[in-house]
Amino acid sequence: MKNGNSETQTDRRLDLAARAAWMSYARNRTQDQIAQELQVSRQVVQRLMALAHKAGLIEFRLNHALTECIELAERLKEQFGLHYCEVSPSESGSVEDLASVGALAARYLETVLQSRESMTIGVGNGKTMRQVSEHLARLDRPDCRCVSMMGNLTRSGKASNYDVVTWIADLLGADCYPRPMPVITETEQERAVLQAQAGYARLSDIVAQADLLIMGIGYWGRGGSLVTDGYITEDEAREAVRAGAVGEFLGFAIDAKGRVIDADYHARLTSYLPKPDESRPVVIVASGELRAPAVKAAFAGRLANSLITDENTARLLLA
Repeated sequence: MKNGNSETQTDRRLDLAARAAWMSYARNRTQDQIAQELQVSRQVVQRLMALAHKAGLIEFRLNHALTECIELAERLKEQFGLHYCEVSPSESGSVEDLASVGALAARYLETVLQSRESMTIGVGNGKTMRQVSEHLARLDRPDCRCVSMMGNLTRSGKASNYDVVTWIADLLGADCYPRPMPVITETEQERAVLQAQAGYARLSDIVAQADLLIMGIGYWGRGGSLVTDGYITEDEAREAVRAGAVGEFLGFAIDAKGRVIDADYHARLTSYLPKPDESRPVVIVASGELRAPAVKAAFAGRLANSLITDENTARLLLA
């Protein structure tokens, strides 16, 4: 098991070295700029550049399997004005690759956590975030906090299969702040009662102070998670689509410009909606043709500023 972890760490360092080399030689980034974009220290960048030379990644061109992924990530950053972007390889013609992007997002979290003494991480729910939790290495970070941005129950009280904040917190040995309430309440009065509780305000304060927010993103139509997981009815979903919804961001229905639309169920939604904030990473982890319009919408509305995705989805976003 240790050998497997060691090989994974070595591969991750080579990937980071390749990214640092690309930024330096192809984009003329300074070491300080590379450190800021990779969210590591300047000393780490120097070691990564040395590793890139030692490993033979740099000749007259970048000699690494991730070259095309790095190029796609750079184009996405430029097109959508992103602070950070990583793209994983994917099989030709695959519809979605949640496992690959989940694994890449897990490695991103591990890198960020290793560069900070303490952190508060706001966590979304869903299938993609579950993949992140399943690929995340076990770390000893009792100085960190993980807080959920979404509820973990249906209206009937059934627990969600994708409430990943507890799993991530357990893997990190971090303090955990779940949101033990329905994603969408039965009535507006029920939500008002929940929001009046001191614990609800405390959760919102912790998310507002978080150093990093990371979440998946949803789509509307057959297979959309809000309906299939039992949070809203098909009629409520159709009403949201008629009102212009193209994506679902932390439970909120958004239009193509990233604006939260006037959907009836929003008055009963208990999720936390972060305000546009360029000062901290707000990361979407997404894969698949169905999610591409939602990703574009979120960036159009500046709801997020970072992306972890796969090659096929990246090309759809750039098309």
